[in-house]
Amino acid sequence: MTDLAALPAVELAPALIGARLLVDGVGGLIVETEAYEAADPASHAFSGPTARNAAMFGPPLTAYVYRSYGVHWCFNIVTGPAGHGAAVLIRALAPTDGLSAMRARRGLDDVRRLASGPGRLTEALAIDRRLDGLALADLPFVLEPAGQQAPLVIGRRIGITKAADRPWRFGLAGSPFLSRPFRDH
Repeated sequence: MTDLAALPAVELAPALIGARLLVDGVGGLIVETEAYEAADPASHAFSGPTARNAAMFGPPLTAYVYRSYGVHWCFNIVTGPAGHGAAVLIRALAPTDGLSAMRARRGLDDVRRLASGPGRLTEALAIDRRLDGLALADLPFVLEPAGQQAPLVIGRRIGITKAADRPWRFGLAGSPFLSRPFRDH
């Protein structure tokens, strides 16, 4: 896993597709990510460190958790050298572990909708601000790299207005668990 720590966000994001992510034993396989680099105007790190984004400037392979539009939590994996300010947003998972807990937290049975989007994923895995800045090498996290590179689809990032045209969104080709279809690949 330490090999992944040094990767720029645009390289870590596709490398995480197919990796296994668990929080307190609940989770699945990462099927969708987006990259955010420090010099990227869509990145929270673009204007430098703040109290809200401090974890982005911490050590690689730590959690950066923030509230999006005051509505839901988003979970990111910090990458690059400490202090760099780069992270990968985990957009969707294929649920494999703790399905009953995810169903109870989300209040629905449809496995395809349990973690198919950043807010759904954090609700299903009970991720909130208390996990911000924690190392992914330690409990409650388990992050296991994919055995081999999964077949990818690549497209523009979604849900942002600045630098949305960058092809820094990555997904598992053919996955029914993506947050939205890839239309521009």
